[in-house]
Order: sequence, then structure tokens, then C-alpha cells
Amino acid sequence: MSDIYTARIEKSIDDLFRHLARRASAEEIQRMRSAYELAAEAHREQKRKSGEPFIMHPIAVATIVAEELELGDNPIISAFLHDVVEDTDYTVEDIRSRFGDDVAFLVDTVTKRKKDSYEHSKQVDNYRQILESVHYDIRALLIKLADRLHNMRTLNSMRADKQMKIAGETDYFYAPLANRLGLYHIKTELENLSFRYRCPREYSLVEGMLADERTADRPRLERFTAKIAEILANAGIEARTEIRYRKPYSIWRKMQARSSDLKHTDGKQYIRIIFPNSDAYSEKDMSLRIYSVLTDSFKERPGSVSNYIDAPKENGYQSFHVKLLSEQGIWEEIHISSERMVRNSRLGCAAEFTDDNVKAWLEKFKAILQDVADDSHDMEFMDGVTSSFYNDDIMVFTPKGRGVILPKGASALDFAFEIHSKVGEKAVYARINGKLSSLRTILHRGDCVEIGTAPDAKPVEEWMESVSTYRAKRYLRGYFANLPRLEYGRCDKCHPLPGDEVVGFRDHDGNITLHKRDCPMAIRQASQHGDSIVSVNFEENPQFLYPVRIRITGIDRYHLMSDLIDCITDKLHLSMQGLATENIDRIAICTIDFSVHSLGELQQAMESIGRIDGIDEVTRLNFV
Repeated sequence: MSDIYTARIEKSIDDLFRHLARRASAEEIQRMRSAYELAAEAHREQKRKSGEPFIMHPIAVATIVAEELELGDNPIISAFLHDVVEDTDYTVEDIRSRFGDDVAFLVDTVTKRKKDSYEHSKQVDNYRQILESVHYDIRALLIKLADRLHNMRTLNSMRADKQMKIAGETDYFYAPLANRLGLYHIKTELENLSFRYRCPREYSLVEGMLADERTADRPRLERFTAKIAEILANAGIEARTEIRYRKPYSIWRKMQARSSDLKHTDGKQYIRIIFPNSDAYSEKDMSLRIYSVLTDSFKERPGSVSNYIDAPKENGYQSFHVKLLSEQGIWEEIHISSERMVRNSRLGCAAEFTDDNVKAWLEKFKAILQDVADDSHDMEFMDGVTSSFYNDDIMVFTPKGRGVILPKGASALDFAFEIHSKVGEKAVYARINGKLSSLRTILHRGDCVEIGTAPDAKPVEEWMESVSTYRAKRYLRGYFANLPRLEYGRCDKCHPLPGDEVVGFRDHDGNITLHKRDCPMAIRQASQHGDSIVSVNFEENPQFLYPVRIRITGIDRYHLMSDLIDCITDKLHLSMQGLATENIDRIAICTIDFSVHSLGELQQAMESIGRIDGIDEVTRLNFV
């Protein structure tokens, strides 16, 4: 080992144990030193891809666990040893004999399982193993995140294909995991490192433009923060201000979502006002006091307040947000937070590592994972996990004031399924802030939502395009999968019904499509591929309904439409899906869409409609 590496290792270890000495006992320090010495011996001959001694990686991971996550002695010991069982001849039992059951459990949990074959892929099986550990202890997840963070910080030594693999894993799984654990700083760094290695040219472009803009904007922002500090000081409020710049990936994602360039993308920075925790005022009282003082001097943007103190995000984030108009005429985003809130946004679930807090986080994780794990054995599981972990939150409310957390972009239909699967299944309409709305309406933070149901209501397949939560998607997938399926496909031009004279054509994959015998497509198919014709028995089935369209022509009169609707809905008990009317010189022309079980049912309906006074003609139409 070169003298340069030896000096770097000694300095890293000295710095780490100097930090630990401020909060660890002599016995804990000795145990952690023993773990380092074992790791150094086990990895003595190993090197990283960069050529540096491998031991530098466990030291770095242990440092992240100790300093950035502020965990205790056993997680730090496990961080030193996290690769020992996987990469050397030492076993979990060797670890157990020297450091006890707890350390052995943590090391075993973060050790990748070596298999002759993998159920899906090595990567997916590793994700599942990591997530299974949450049923026992969050600390194992934190060690894995520390391991991944250091690997990303040193990814430049890898080949481009390896960089893409590791960066893809990070963006897909590890950054969402950090987000759900409330580790905002780690989540942000992982996202940006992934972006940097996946799209280096794009990253460099955005980073350069942001740097130029920050240089130009800094004097303006510093004047604004100085004015805020002066106002607070004059009001006798102790607080500090800081300008927080969002990272390139966050800005790039906004640009993509809004199809805008950097110049027209807002929210590139925010100003944080941080006050000390005090016994004299509650955090909410102090936040509102600061808000009140500032809005006496600056105009507040209507509707810009977000109170994450009373309604924290799902990952535990708390703060009070508002936008104020600066003297330069620019809306500036303000975050008002206590020192505790700032610390918690950095440490997330590790901020208050008490038994009750750990139990609460475990239960939250178990609920999320159970929601996506039932009867799922493929990549849908992972897609559901990352979707649940990564989406920005909004909180909406039931009419009784119960808060419901949904991902940003969720619909009223997502809300219905979040309340209960049967509410979603029988949903008909929504009332959003008292206004009658479609179930597909996108919800916004603070909306009050009421779902109207009907006993005979059923999901429609188009709903799958209008839901974003895994719970709604899973239920609808299962619902539609369990519905009886037609043995045949139906021509999308002539739309045959049971009772029509039909002919079937078998394609190369063995699938059969039905046509009416007078369908031009059937005639052409029979003339060119007559050998594909098959005999079919297309019978009525009470479980299947088929959409149909009819055109009605008659003499317009008072109550004609009322008589039409009564005939279809009350007499024939058919549900209308569409109705269009026009009146040309007292001639009424009406097009109606509804569903029937068979040609016979359609003909009965047309005959009943034809007997209505004033109706001259009822014609079956094909859908265009």
C-alpha cells in the first residue's frame, strides 16, 4: 500500500473516531475500533476499481452512518463489516462470536445472497431482500443507503456501462427509498449523482446554466434575505436565514414536466428561515408569528401557503411554506422551520431513534409494502414499491376532516380506492370542494372530496388510465382479470352481436375475430384468406353487454325526449352512455348509445322506441 493511501486511511479513521469520541463511551469506541481492525485485516489484499485499497470504502460507509445519519455503535460496527461476509472468508457466525447477535443480524441482512439462479434477476432479488429487512429493523436499510451513497460518490472510476447500471438502480430504487425514509439530503444527492452519470451532457448543461443564473441572482437574493433578517430582528424574533438552491436534477425534472426552458422554470431556489426551538412558543405559534410579521411588510401570493406542520408529508417532513413578493417584483418561496424540523429533514427516520419512533416507522413501511406485495411476484411489485416511495405527496380531506395522503397527480378515483376498495368499485361521481366532478378529476392539496356511489355501479376499463396509486391499480387489475372473457374478438367496424349472422377468421396466432357476414372486411378477408374461416357459435351470455348506437328520426313535439328516455331507462331498463340531438325544421334527429346482451334485445328496444308517438324511423348504426 502506498504512503499516500496509508496517510489517507489514517486521517479518515482519526477524524471519524475524533467525532465519535464526543458522544460514544470508551467501551463503544473500543468495539468500533475492533470492527475496523477486523475489516482492515479481512480486506487487506483487496482493491477497488479505482485502484485504492478496499478498506477505504467501509471506512467511508461507517463515516456516513456515524456523521450523516448519526446512528449508534452497532450500525457503525456493521458498516465497517458490511462487505466482510460477502467478499471474504469470514462468516456471519464469526461476526456473531466477536460482536454479538445484533451486529450479526445487521451484517447478514445487508449481505447479498449468492444463488445459482435468481427468481427474476440478481438486481430485483436484491431489492426484495433489502425490503424484507424492514420487517425487523430500519437500521439495515440505512446502512445499505450509506453503502450506495459512497458507491455513487466514487462512481467515476467505473466503466460507462457499469455507471449506467448502478445509476439506474439508484434512480429506480435507492433514491425513492431515501425519500420515503425522510432522508431528504441523501435522496437529493443520490438523484443528482444518478443524473450526472446517466446523462452527463444534459447534467453539465443544466448545472452550467444554473451556476450562471445563481451568480447573477445572488445580489438580489442577499438583499431580500437581509431585509427579512432586519424585519425579524426589529420584531424581536431570533432566527437565521439561508438561501437554498435546488439541484440540477430537480430543475431538469421540472423542465421536462412543464416543457419549459430553464429561464421559464420557477422554484430554482427558496429562502429558509430557521428559528431555535423554545419553550415559550410552540413551533406552529412561532412559524405563524414569523409569517404574520413578514406579511405585514411583503405581499403574500394568494393560495401559496402550505402548512406542513399540522399536515406533515408522508415521509415526516414539516415546515411552513409561503410565497412573498420581493421589492424586485419576484415571488420568492419562503420555508419557515424550527431547528428540529431542519434536522429531521436531514435525518428523517433516524432523527429521533427511540423505540416508539422506530416502531412507528416500521409500521408505516409494513403497511406500504403489504399494499404492494400481496400476490405479486414480478416487476409489478418493484414498480409499485418505487411508485409508493417516490411520489410527492398531497393531502386531501374527507367531509368529516380525515386527512388522506395521495401522490401528486392522483385523481378522485384514487381517493375512492384509498378510502376503501368497495367505495372505489361502486363510485359514480365526486364532489370536490362541494362541486360535482368527474371521478377522473385530478386532486390538489387541501381539496375536500366526497365520493358518490351506486349499488349497481361497476368499474370500466378506462379507469386504469385515470389512477396512479398502486392500491387502485392493483384492485382494478384484479377486478378486470376476474371478469369472464369473450372467447372471440369482435370486428371494430361492424360490431356483431349475439344473434347476428356472423363468420369467424383465425389469425396466425390462433385468435378468432368475429364479423357480421355483410361486413366489407369479412368479404375481403374471405376472398383473400378463405382458409382462415372458422365456424363459430356466438350465443348470448347474460354476463356480457355490448355497446350499440341507434339513430331515431321523428316529428318534434312537446315531451318527445322525455318519452324516449322513459322508454329506454324505465321500460327497457337499459343504461344510456350517450345522447345527441338536433332539430331541423321540427324534424328531431336523435343518436343514442346504450348496451345490450344480444341482437334480439336491441331489436326489442328499437321496436318499443318505434311505437312512441311521432317516431318515424329507428336505425342501427355502426360506431365510427
